[in-house]
Amino acid sequence: MTIEAQQGTTEGHGIEWWALAPDAVVAQAKTEAARGLTAAEAERRLADAGPNALQSAPPPSVWRIALSQVLELMTLMLIAVTIVSLLIGQVTTAIIVAVLVLFNVITGTQQEVKARRSVDALAKLQTPKARVIRDGVLLQIDATGLVPGDIVELESGDLVPADGRILRSANLETQESSLTGESLPIPKGSAENTASTALADRTSMVFQNTSVTRGTARIVVVETGMRTQMGRIASLLTQVGDKKSPLQLELDGLTKVLGIIAWSAVLVIVLIGFARGQSLDELLFLATAVAISAIPTGLPVFVQSLLAWGASKLAKERAIVTSLNDVETLGATSAICSDKTGTLTLNMMTVRTAWLGGNTYRVTGEGYSFEGHVIGTSDEPLDAPTLGLAIGLPNDATVSPEGDVVGDPTEAALVVLAARLGIDADQARKDYPRLAEVPFDSDYKFMATLQRIPYRGEQRLVLIVKGAPDVVLGRCTTMLSETREVVPVASDAATTELERMSATGLRTLAIAARFLDDGDEGRIAADPMSWVEELSLIGIVGIVDPLRTEAKDAVAVAHNAGIDVRMITGDHAVTAGAIGAELGLGTGAVSGADLKQMSDEELSGRLPDLHVFGRVTPDDKLRLVRLLQAKGAIVAMTGDAVNDAAAIKQANIGVAMGSGSEVTKQAAKLVLTDDNFATLVHAVEIGRIVYSKITAYLRFQMTQLLSLIMLFLAASAFSIAEGVALFPAQVLFINFFVALFAVFAIAADANPPGIMNHPPRDPKVGVVNRVSLVEWLVYGAVIFLIALVPLLWGPDAPSPTEPTASMTMAYVVLGLATVLSALLMRRTPESGLRAPIAAVAKILVWPVLLIVASTEIGVLQRMLGTVSLTGWQWLGCIGLTLVLLVVVEGDKWFRRRRLRARR
Repeated sequence: MTIEAQQGTTEGHGIEWWALAPDAVVAQAKTEAARGLTAAEAERRLADAGPNALQSAPPPSVWRIALSQVLELMTLMLIAVTIVSLLIGQVTTAIIVAVLVLFNVITGTQQEVKARRSVDALAKLQTPKARVIRDGVLLQIDATGLVPGDIVELESGDLVPADGRILRSANLETQESSLTGESLPIPKGSAENTASTALADRTSMVFQNTSVTRGTARIVVVETGMRTQMGRIASLLTQVGDKKSPLQLELDGLTKVLGIIAWSAVLVIVLIGFARGQSLDELLFLATAVAISAIPTGLPVFVQSLLAWGASKLAKERAIVTSLNDVETLGATSAICSDKTGTLTLNMMTVRTAWLGGNTYRVTGEGYSFEGHVIGTSDEPLDAPTLGLAIGLPNDATVSPEGDVVGDPTEAALVVLAARLGIDADQARKDYPRLAEVPFDSDYKFMATLQRIPYRGEQRLVLIVKGAPDVVLGRCTTMLSETREVVPVASDAATTELERMSATGLRTLAIAARFLDDGDEGRIAADPMSWVEELSLIGIVGIVDPLRTEAKDAVAVAHNAGIDVRMITGDHAVTAGAIGAELGLGTGAVSGADLKQMSDEELSGRLPDLHVFGRVTPDDKLRLVRLLQAKGAIVAMTGDAVNDAAAIKQANIGVAMGSGSEVTKQAAKLVLTDDNFATLVHAVEIGRIVYSKITAYLRFQMTQLLSLIMLFLAASAFSIAEGVALFPAQVLFINFFVALFAVFAIAADANPPGIMNHPPRDPKVGVVNRVSLVEWLVYGAVIFLIALVPLLWGPDAPSPTEPTASMTMAYVVLGLATVLSALLMRRTPESGLRAPIAAVAKILVWPVLLIVASTEIGVLQRMLGTVSLTGWQWLGCIGLTLVLLVVVEGDKWFRRRRLRARR
């Protein structure tokens, strides 16, 4: 099914309730507005429609997840080695490999168990109680018992228990940011919308799990459970399957290749031994030694260690990953789709500019801090106290000095502006109490309050009005000039200023007043609405959710790193486009309505020129992510609301905000505890660093593995110790204990310089490519040759059953080469001997000591099959190991010269 088809099947549920008149909705729902459903009818409908609850598929059991881990190819190979080791009496080898298997399975299971809770978190949001009218009686019932046709009462502070059509309301506003992404409360009413109205603009509807911030309403329930908008998001989440990270896919492919190489080597060597007439026990022993040499037993553990290091580093930078594999995916990110509110912006409505008395003023200060000033170009002093009262009094919001807000965010912005004009709005409302008021209503779009305030040395009765500029301007006949004189209203100048503010993405609000005679107080109080006319315009303010100071720089860093950044928001496209331009996102702003008119092919073709998406739905976000992925992008999607959850789960890296909904966090792979876009860009940088270290480790690991395979093949071909070049325990000791410190050294290496100055790596060019294969084979061949020397020309003849000096020297050369490889191969083509080197050198001292101890301490000699070496034998081992240094550093020197020549 195409994205468009999926969108079409989920866009509606048959009836466009928002487009019907209240009476028609009641009739269609077969209910009564005054009496509601009967108890019997409600019970029947509950049986038909099911409970008003979100459904989720049962998660797989822990045992089932563990079984899937056991069936991984690498694990199966290690289990086979464990069984064979036990059969031939190699108990030490069997125990070490079994511990590795157990560690891999437990770690993998723990990560999988965390991943399966997105829809469950949605279900936890279900409202527990609802006030419903049945048989003409107002009852409080469990919200799960609501059915279509129920009549529900709502008031300020309620969570909406189901999707409903408003029958009547008073001053109703709802906060729908969790569903639509719209940051401001939405005025609601009973008037029907058009059939084509987008979800975010359906003012005649209320939706499950959104909150009532103001007013009261009576609604008829039209959708419950999985048919609500929240239920649709739950359905979208179930459609989005779990995806493996690019590194997982590459390592899966590498594991298969290594399996083929390992067992092919085992087969060849066993066939050679069989042709030589070796016994079954000898062949099994030889096969075990070769398998342990050829299978990268430490690969899963070591990659997990490096990813865990990256996860720890991310956590210190306030970015929490839910799975270790996601650390690496971050580094491959090539496209970021970012939510606006709270991520790119502060999520604090702020007045940035004010048009007062015909002059434009700039407002300084950040967010809800009271610190800031109103600065203009005019020499005429601003009547700050009077303006502060006019701005601060007709508001219900409160803002503490610490920036905590109670009430409408837009009103909070005006309270802060009043504070910057020297007026404490809370105290002013106490000093000048309201004598009458006209509450805000979406029908007339303004609020008015009547107070007696000081003006030019006397107490004056004044009606202060704030509201939508077009409505307020239409009721103004005069305006206050710069010198506080009453002059005819300059409508053209006001309209020009409104257009300027709107073009820069500002929300606008007009303030006006009417000075009245004291003798009119009683008549005004009786009918304040009729006095909201013949107003004097005080001014217009421009409000914005300001950008985070670091957001613009972070976008520039992302662009420099070849990452395409897009902003996806519930705001209108014009507002979003202005903010996108300020951020430097690039050209192209489009609305959700326009998106729906485009086919997948058309939208995909236009994506390079589209960087801002406004008024989008959850389906739109999911569709955009899928289309970007279809074009080969590794997509990071940020968000904090329930409406972001499906797209976040679909994205390669879903990013939730720490302050966001629990649903979004559960669907995400990365949680930003500081809600900051700049943190995400820094997380991408850490992901790139981790990937560079993983490739360094794989270069190190594959070199060791190939050298061991070559060594055992040569031993079989030349009948050295009947093909047993090294004992299995010796191989395991090097591959696990010695190599463990190599991982620590690679992780501790300084970060590669300029890692954010080049494009993202192409996921199609995996860790196994022509350049890496040549590198692995050449370096592996060198290690093989220097380890072969003591086996061919050592002080004694190697034996498959008894410890010998020759085999011990080969073991020591391999061990020292492992340590030196970690130092030299931690970066390429840069020299491994360049500073900073101290931190790495301190770590690599320990495996050298382990190698010495394993040849000198009796208990380790017996476990590993080693003997003590003489001083000259140690010097010989060191000399052979230094050959590796000459070859590797020489190769990198030539490569650096070629790179400089190309430039």
